[in-house]
Amino acid sequence: MKLVLAAVVASMSLSSAPSLGAQAAVLTPERVFSSPDLSGPQARGVALSPDGSAVTYLKAKADDVDVTDLWIADVKGGAAHMLIDGRALSPAGHALSEAEKSRRERLGFKTHGIVEYHWDDEGKFILAPVQGDLWLYDRASGQTRQLTKTPGDEVDGKISPKGGFVSYVRDDNLYLMPLAGGSERALTTGGSELKSWGTAEFIAQEELHRFTGYWWSPDETKIALAHVDQSGVDVIDRVDIGAEGGTVVHQRYPRVGRPNAVVQLYVADVATGARVKVDLGGDSDIYLARTDWSRDGKTLYVQRLTRDQKRLDLLAVDPVTAASRVILSETSPHWVPLSEDMKPLKGGGFLWSSERDGNKHLYLYAADGKLVRQVTHGDWPVSELAGIDEPRQVAIFAASKDTPIERRLYEVSWAKPAEPRALTSAGGWWSADVAKAGGAFAGSYSDPNTPPRTGLYKADGTLVRWIEENPLAVGHPFQPYADHLRAPDFGTIRASDGQTLHWSMRTPFGFDPKTRYPVIVQVYGGPAGALVEKRWASPADQLLLDAGYILFSIDNRGTPNRSVAFKTAFDRRTGGPDVEDQLAGAAYLKSLAFVDAARIGVTGYSNGGYMTLMLLTVPKSPFAAGVAGAPVSDWTLYDTAYTERYMGTPADNAEGYRASQVTARLANMRPGSLLLIHGMADDNVIFENSTRVIYRLQQLAIPFEMMTYPGLRHRTGWTAKPLKHRTEATLEFFNRKLKLGS
Repeated sequence: MKLVLAAVVASMSLSSAPSLGAQAAVLTPERVFSSPDLSGPQARGVALSPDGSAVTYLKAKADDVDVTDLWIADVKGGAAHMLIDGRALSPAGHALSEAEKSRRERLGFKTHGIVEYHWDDEGKFILAPVQGDLWLYDRASGQTRQLTKTPGDEVDGKISPKGGFVSYVRDDNLYLMPLAGGSERALTTGGSELKSWGTAEFIAQEELHRFTGYWWSPDETKIALAHVDQSGVDVIDRVDIGAEGGTVVHQRYPRVGRPNAVVQLYVADVATGARVKVDLGGDSDIYLARTDWSRDGKTLYVQRLTRDQKRLDLLAVDPVTAASRVILSETSPHWVPLSEDMKPLKGGGFLWSSERDGNKHLYLYAADGKLVRQVTHGDWPVSELAGIDEPRQVAIFAASKDTPIERRLYEVSWAKPAEPRALTSAGGWWSADVAKAGGAFAGSYSDPNTPPRTGLYKADGTLVRWIEENPLAVGHPFQPYADHLRAPDFGTIRASDGQTLHWSMRTPFGFDPKTRYPVIVQVYGGPAGALVEKRWASPADQLLLDAGYILFSIDNRGTPNRSVAFKTAFDRRTGGPDVEDQLAGAAYLKSLAFVDAARIGVTGYSNGGYMTLMLLTVPKSPFAAGVAGAPVSDWTLYDTAYTERYMGTPADNAEGYRASQVTARLANMRPGSLLLIHGMADDNVIFENSTRVIYRLQQLAIPFEMMTYPGLRHRTGWTAKPLKHRTEATLEFFNRKLKLGS
């Protein structure tokens, strides 16, 4: 341990970012949450045009970080320019429907203006929804025109593959509008909130990451569409409390062990509206997971997931007769993960990903579901199949091949598999949008000392041009504060089963290893995300560092981007190995001479809020204080797909549910050690999770603190002002609880 400590101290003394000249200014909450964005101009939602001649992306306004516009850059060069002004097109005073609010919540949209957009497959048009209506940009004319202006919201708008139609859902029915001219027409009728057409149900959006309920065939003669019947789903009466009062929302929320929506799939003829029902099998209690068309449109591929999520079947469906057959199955004693890696190929086969060898890898299949070969191998997981270059028979994928804390882009041939070739540099975190042809990609990169930057790259990884270079130089919004920027130190410890746990640690400016510092552990700990990654951090973290805290995170077993064994270690044991690993991280902190073991705090949001409560309630907790945001407190209150995937049901895992329950442990909580935070319109981790904690602590006469946010949901609504308040409340709480003399 002494050798490890010496190495940590030595690296900390050398890890500060290069000086940019002037002495650092004092960073304040006002500056962190004002405009322009301290992280600099960033390209979000990056997409290459189908012909590869342009890159489009969303960018926040310099004077308002909460409003985004659509921008475009020509790949041949020249300055990028705004294509659609989100502020100019937004109608004043328009209130979104509950369905659109819910969809935006599921998608995680945090801005307004232009929040999403869609190219047609031929690169002629861009469709953008703006506050419930649809706008179309015609690339040939350079004009933008409004397509819809109705009292209802047009949801999930798309351009058909050949550019003949715009389609959208309104009032639970699917509509088509011909782009050559003419009025809209309804492809379905009779849809309602309980029985809708073309929509993705709550659970599909929230937990399966399927945000649509209809799919165009490549020749745009047919549409596969879902019919969702929610009539059997429990109604949870949720009080949506805003600044001016409350509204009772009768939300259809499928809690663990209770009925899900019944989803059926049809194939409709675009010309006549006639439809046939797809045979999804005899069991209606399944998940419609993914739907893809073959390249020739003669086969509809459907991924059917069992309710317990231990079996995933790939069905090949005849779109004329709707007959189906299983051509491929994946099974697991734990759960089968879903992905977007199914890529139909021109020759009739397809690429697929599977975790069957202990890590997620790519496989090539023939059209009939016969395995041709495994394409990637090794003791590392593929993150995602980003795209393909079919003429070269090359798959382009993202992976943390060398270490879980970095991600790069690679290519590999599926015809003649060999060791993957890296297309991007090491040292940080990459994401990419790959052109439909040719292998070129728009790549975005960041590392702890490099704010997010986006460029256009050739298929071999050569930079063509910057889209948003965003250099941390004079004139950058963060430059006045850059002298305080210190890259994290990274290290590992071992879990009780011998698996490697990665940690990161950031120290304050002017760090002195002879001084004992308070520590704030930032935790998430769930399967939806890891925290220990070499990427640019939120500037808000600098407020905590400048206040004199060390920031520490450790990714426990159960977090993603690792092997099957690592991810499934907490199967049916949420609150077990995950909490154990965080406690091992706290023990490591306490062994360091520069850490004040009596002043360690913990904070997290959502699953991180749950982990915070669990860590504060272990007997003799090493944590002196914690800030828990929107925490689950009892997994029986949460939804079916997520909870049953990792915990089963209360009927078949009663002991697991008992052990994972926060309220049963609250007697262990140190008085005054908790700040509980929750949005009062949360429709995901509903407010009842916190009210149960409040009630139990009051019954136990254990003092605690709370901050509620009227009108805010789990993700949406957390714009600059409430985030600033939440950050200041968190900092003020920790200053009282963890600073000397507190």
